[in-house]
Amino acid sequence: MNNINQRPLGEAASTNKSLSNVRYCLYARKSMEDEERQALSIDSQLKEMKQIAERDNLHVVTIRTEAHSAKNSGQRPVFNQMIKEIRTGKFNAILTWNPDRLSRNAGDLGVLVDLMDSNLLVEIRTYNQKFANSPNEKFLLMILGSQAKLENDNKSINVKRGLRTKVEMGLWPSVAPTGYLNEMIRGREGHVVLDPTRAYVIKQIFQLASEGWSQRRIRRWLRDDLDFRSKNNKHFSVSNIQKILSTPFYYGEFEYPKSSGKWYKGIHKPIITKELYDQAREQIEAKKRIQYIYHKNFAYTKLMKCGLCGGNVTAEEKFKALRDGSIARYVYYGCTRSRDPVCKIKYIREEYLIEQLRELVDKLSLDDLGLRGQFEREVDRIHRFNCDVMGKPLAYTDTEEKDVDIKKYIKYLLTDGSIEEKRNVLLNLKSKLILKDGCVSLDVVTDEDESVAPIP
Repeated sequence: MNNINQRPLGEAASTNKSLSNVRYCLYARKSMEDEERQALSIDSQLKEMKQIAERDNLHVVTIRTEAHSAKNSGQRPVFNQMIKEIRTGKFNAILTWNPDRLSRNAGDLGVLVDLMDSNLLVEIRTYNQKFANSPNEKFLLMILGSQAKLENDNKSINVKRGLRTKVEMGLWPSVAPTGYLNEMIRGREGHVVLDPTRAYVIKQIFQLASEGWSQRRIRRWLRDDLDFRSKNNKHFSVSNIQKILSTPFYYGEFEYPKSSGKWYKGIHKPIITKELYDQAREQIEAKKRIQYIYHKNFAYTKLMKCGLCGGNVTAEEKFKALRDGSIARYVYYGCTRSRDPVCKIKYIREEYLIEQLRELVDKLSLDDLGLRGQFEREVDRIHRFNCDVMGKPLAYTDTEEKDVDIKKYIKYLLTDGSIEEKRNVLLNLKSKLILKDGCVSLDVVTDEDESVAPIP
């Protein structure tokens, strides 16, 4: 919650000389576990503390409020700011409802005691107690703070035990996945029911996946045909669909905690059968295997940007049965459509892509191509082999002829080199490759103004 600046309370009535140099910060905190405890709400804490300040003529210079758990050390921004202001001398005392409002961990408690030891913090006052810089009162403060930590630790153990009991009963211990709704009835915690507007769509997603639909195709179907949205009124992403298709909860089983290897049979009504889930997973794994097998044959993926939407360029292959009984394989490059699902870019065949890349080599200097030294050494090695082993004369006599040979070597690599060699050439270009309207071009960033200018 935001800090609240407050005019000093009881300032006019403050005549006690012993309190004249004590400046209080009124600190109120509500953690997540206090949501239903009206007695510990921010407003009720402030009301009680203000009454104490008026009654005892305390000089309150500021008010700090925070809604955050004190379980972990150093995780409360308002509390941390309050500690900094104590060190700078803005105030030197704290007024709060209870010691557990200040700390439920040893780290923050130690900071408060250290401030008292250094006389920067002269007093901590609560609803019915006062802790000054004396051995007995600091000892009592540490006992109460340790008691709060003990309660916190025991609460964590009890919560985990309660969750284990729930899952052993087949109850779901968290927010219901898409297609289900949590029952918001006291005494029915952990029970989930079918979402009447989304459950049938979840089943259709599994059916389409089992028929070989890709996750991107399913996403387009959900968005364009159904305008299907989550409980947060958002369209599904590919990652959302991946999560759905890998969630066994939909056929009645679940693992808790995740990756623990502990499986439970839920008492909720399944949306799909185990057979449908397995069929969908089989199709997904088959697609992964195919992508893995052929991914290494795509030499120019992730090396270009789409000229329409700025997304990455990927490749896909098509097979065609020829009249002589053989199978022709064609590779096409186009946009991944990760940024714009309806990007209208034209695909380009790999053969035409290589032709355009070879033409671009002639338009660039060797410095633009990068790896000049590496190519020069490779060309020299080839010529030494021709001279020493094959007995051929030196193929070039000046630098210009040598540059021509290096460009020929690069063109050779783009056509007949290994995948690693092809990628190495393009990765070292000092320009960006752009694919647009079936054509490849370059965007060059100049050293003078870093402006982008396409090479004609």
